[in-house]
Amino acid sequence: MSGKDEGRLNIVLIPSGDRETRSFSASYQALRAFGTVVVLVAIGVSLIIVSWWPLAVRSARASELEQELVRMSRDLERVEGLVQQLGQMEAQYLQLRNMFGSDGGGALGPRGLFPPVAEPRSDDRSGGGALGSLPSFWPLSERGFVTQGFHSDAGEGHSGLDIAVPSGSYIWSAGDGVVAEVGEDAVYGRFVVIDHDSGVRTLYGHTSETFVERGEEVHARQVVALSGSTGRSSAPHLHFEVIVEGKPVDPLGFIERPG
Repeated sequence: MSGKDEGRLNIVLIPSGDRETRSFSASYQALRAFGTVVVLVAIGVSLIIVSWWPLAVRSARASELEQELVRMSRDLERVEGLVQQLGQMEAQYLQLRNMFGSDGGGALGPRGLFPPVAEPRSDDRSGGGALGSLPSFWPLSERGFVTQGFHSDAGEGHSGLDIAVPSGSYIWSAGDGVVAEVGEDAVYGRFVVIDHDSGVRTLYGHTSETFVERGEEVHARQVVALSGSTGRSSAPHLHFEVIVEGKPVDPLGFIERPG
């Protein structure tokens, strides 16, 4: 290699056949500069990739959020549909209340999802005023089956009627009156006591749910609770008592069993 070729890189290409040879020459300084450029480009590309990756992750997250937003919008539409259905059910419930309240017909009504609300009736046999009348109506929408009657034997007495009915049957007030007590204890479970004036009260025990409050005026055949098996009870039934001057008496002296 001659002196003028020092510091240069010569590349000679010898093709096969009769073609002419070709040679390329570049100084080491140019090669170092080219290598530096390649390294800088590689570093730049690496930096771009590193900075682009979080953006790509955010972009993917944004896409997931958009899909979640679409799902939430669909769920919201379903909720709005359910709210509309609930409004329709409430409207139907009000219609049922009006039907039961204005046209009870004196018959025992069937169980349902919502309790009907009775109004005072002109044909009530109780004949009392708006705030009180002697109990005279069967206290259930179901005829039921009397499993135990009233008896006052010493030590083994039973203070009312036990009437077996399906859980959730309507419990009716046996007459006009004012709710004297609504509560729950270990024996009667959830119970309602109604004051019918003249020292007469009725008690409705083992209910699953009550619909009245203390001090509320109620009318004969108004739903005050649903039957159940709360308290000391082995099966769904209503424990019904008639109490005169603080002492239980035979309810069948006031009400009649349905035919």
